[in-house]
Amino acid sequence: MNIKNMSLSFIEARRYSKQSKPMNIRIDHNSTVTLFTATSKEEAQVEFEYTASYGPLGLIKFGGNLIYEGKDAEEVAKKWQETKNMPNEVASHIHTAIMHFCLPEAVMVSRDLRLPPPIPMPQVKFEQQPKGKKGRYSPEVV
Repeated sequence: MNIKNMSLSFIEARRYSKQSKPMNIRIDHNSTVTLFTATSKEEAQVEFEYTASYGPLGLIKFGGNLIYEGKDAEEVAKKWQETKNMPNEVASHIHTAIMHFCLPEAVMVSRDLRLPPPIPMPQVKFEQQPKGKKGRYSPEVV
């Protein structure tokens, strides 16, 4: 099972609010397979959409395609066209690839729109050594 030739076909990004004060915002991620077509017995063309929704603050949406390679590609494509469903293992593999491909792109677009990055940023904490112990202070990334 391989994923190859991932590419984007459209980018839609909007900021709805000009609110500049910091606020807690929930960022929802969603990836959807919109088309799954067999091109040969062991290869299929998959069209997808990825969305990062910032609720009332904004939206980032990508559309693209990829090629799925697997011995069962033709069967999976046929099942998807009939039921809009695919085996869990294949679905997990495809959606993980979509997220890994689109998330870095979404981070760059979010910067341009001045939206929070759609990934949790690490927090830096400094822990103090108990008195009497000599040691170095170093940041701990959580």
